[in-house]
Amino acid sequence: MRTDPSRRRQQTYLAGHRAERFALIWLALRGYRILARRYQVHGGEIDLVVRRGATVAFVEVKARPTRDEALQVLTEAKRRRIERAAAVWLSRNPWASASVLRGDAVVIASRRLPLHIEAAFELRIG
Repeated sequence: MRTDPSRRRQQTYLAGHRAERFALIWLALRGYRILARRYQVHGGEIDLVVRRGATVAFVEVKARPTRDEALQVLTEAKRRRIERAAAVWLSRNPWASASVLRGDAVVIASRRLPLHIEAAFELRIG
């Protein structure tokens, strides 16, 4: 039996929202303040922008059956899209330019607690 592509897309979209909410709660419990969620600009998107102390992190959330599968989808192209969106976000929030900027990831795998990876990818902004 084949799954309707539009239904599958909707299920994937909703699963992504659930994963982002889970990651948001996980980070908030660890002292991060949420600055933005699903920040989109032409050519890029950031799942979460968070701050703790002097650090502003642009966070990519990935949910897959295993942590390894989730880490494999953090590609160079994805990093560039995050960088484009981060550059726009920083231009609209100039106070953050003085912060330590970081590209983090939160990996969500079945039956596991989220894994927050600080500095999971390099940000080349500027």
